[in-house]
Amino acid sequence: MRIGLVCPYQWDVPGGVQYHVRDLARTLRGMGHHVEVLTPAEHEDSPADDFVTFAGRAVPVPYNGSMASLQFGPLSAARVRRWLRDGHFDVVHVHEPAPPSLSLLVCMIAEGPIVATFHTAFVRSKVLAAWGPVVRPWLERISGRIAVSDFARRVQVEHLGGDAVIIPNGVHVAAFADGPTLPGLRRGVDGPTIGFLGRFDEPRKGLPVLLDAMHTVLRRHPGARLLIAGRGDADELTAQIGEDLRASVSLLGELSEEDKGAFLRSVDVYCAPNLLGESFGVILIEALAAGAPIVASDLDAFKRVLEDGAAGVLVRRGDAAALGHALCDLLDDPGRRAELSARGAEVAAGYDWAVLARRILAVYETVVLPGGPPVGADDDPAEELPTAGRRALSSLLRWGDG
Repeated sequence: MRIGLVCPYQWDVPGGVQYHVRDLARTLRGMGHHVEVLTPAEHEDSPADDFVTFAGRAVPVPYNGSMASLQFGPLSAARVRRWLRDGHFDVVHVHEPAPPSLSLLVCMIAEGPIVATFHTAFVRSKVLAAWGPVVRPWLERISGRIAVSDFARRVQVEHLGGDAVIIPNGVHVAAFADGPTLPGLRRGVDGPTIGFLGRFDEPRKGLPVLLDAMHTVLRRHPGARLLIAGRGDADELTAQIGEDLRASVSLLGELSEEDKGAFLRSVDVYCAPNLLGESFGVILIEALAAGAPIVASDLDAFKRVLEDGAAGVLVRRGDAAALGHALCDLLDDPGRRAELSARGAEVAAGYDWAVLARRILAVYETVVLPGGPPVGADDDPAEELPTAGRRALSSLLRWGDG
């Protein structure tokens, strides 16, 4: 099958959607399918797989509680048409098609089967409430819809119409289950250690709550260390940590994929104190695959991944005292940590990309008509729209490319 994948966010900026598209593309290619990816990039000479086509630069906009790099405009539309024409795809699979981006442009321009995956987790979104009716005529071109979680499904049902099958994000389980640990860090030997990984300058990731909880941890475990990995301003974080915690906190910076696996295989407990905006929680699956016991906030998405507490400890979000006590209790109980580690490996196996890719292929097969023409480009995507829709499209396409 010839498959075109569309990532709306900058390929050379780490992010969950980018990783999802990359891993899905590699898995499908490994299964023998022809797969190409269209995506924006800040630097078009950035290293990339040979199946990735860069469609120019994007502009950063606030979206879903963080900054998303989106791309739209006449230059982007021309590149979309060329990519569709040359690709001769049996199906095009777009991600996050609602914002003004390459994904929405593909929905406007492509002729033929389109599948979409929705990642957004905010059920009450003023932006989508206002924007949804504008883009709905083009989203109706989508033949098959996927949501990464029940939360993400509710977003598109309430704001964009239609329904979606739930297929979660995936991980390459073996890459996290086996391999070395970080130098000088062995789980159960060089601890106790607590790990946090994420954009630590994003309030929704909840790092300040974890830092507050560390005061409780250190009273019961004076030798405990908090290892923080991810992107953000290290100087600002150092000032935020304060003198009383500084000796017990290590900043590791942004990690490579290999080092991320080693990091998760090293810590005694992985902590996810997130406050909002998570549609799924890939990092939890990665931690489970690496055998790390987890303490996480009780977000709906996290509760589903951790099976309502059967595969990890859940605490009330934003409650630093409860988080601190939960971390201490788990550090005090090696038997419980071993149980969670074993259960986590079982849970993670169901999220392996080899399993999920077959489910996504089944969606493709439901929308591709046997013997039907390949996906092409519509020279005038507004031709069959009402006057208001044509005006909206003209205005959108005048919006400048990054």
